[in-house]
Amino acid sequence: MAAFLRRAQPFLRPIARENVANISRQQWFMSKAYISTATQSFSTDGRTSERVFANYNIYKGKAALSASPRLPQFSKLDSGSLKVDRQGTIMLSFTPAIGERKYDWEKKQLFALSPTEIGSLISLGPDEACEFFHDPSMKSSNAGQVRKTLQVKPHADGSGYFITLSVVNNVQKISERLTVPVTKAEFAVMRTAFSFALPHIMGWDRYVNQPPKSIENSARMVDPQVKSLEWDR
Repeated sequence: MAAFLRRAQPFLRPIARENVANISRQQWFMSKAYISTATQSFSTDGRTSERVFANYNIYKGKAALSASPRLPQFSKLDSGSLKVDRQGTIMLSFTPAIGERKYDWEKKQLFALSPTEIGSLISLGPDEACEFFHDPSMKSSNAGQVRKTLQVKPHADGSGYFITLSVVNNVQKISERLTVPVTKAEFAVMRTAFSFALPHIMGWDRYVNQPPKSIENSARMVDPQVKSLEWDR
């Protein structure tokens, strides 16, 4: 057996070196394939990687709640500096239930959380509540005709929270109230995910992790498949 191994050693060494190279490539790929808030492709050091994420979904009560990040959008000025065209958000989607495990996706309501509102949710204590008011039509002639209120209140027994979206749309004659009960464990996951996403939706991760040329290139990239604000329906 020892003699066989000595004869095979010249052949095993290249294989070993190749395995080390493969492991290095696998480690690089795994480091690039971490869960990210981006659905866009960014070029780093000449390599392009597709970053993906999974929405955080809660199906219970009379509605389904889904949370997903939306990256900010930048444009480059003639001076070479970057201008923020659209702030990043975390988009909450509320879909009413129409039966057991059935939801009316056509009646989905959106609520875009700003970084400050995300900070309020992240820092929420077990006995604290918060409430946010939005006018999605404030940039149009229908300003004041649509009002959205997001309310997060703790359960009376301290076991979790009620997340409620109220929508009054005088244009479409719609008045809805969608409530999703969330356990402490589910809220902990939401808090952790929001904390992770926060620097991404502020665009800070690109400046920290990418060279200047990559930052300029990513500033011109827009993903047409995702909506960033409540009024982008």
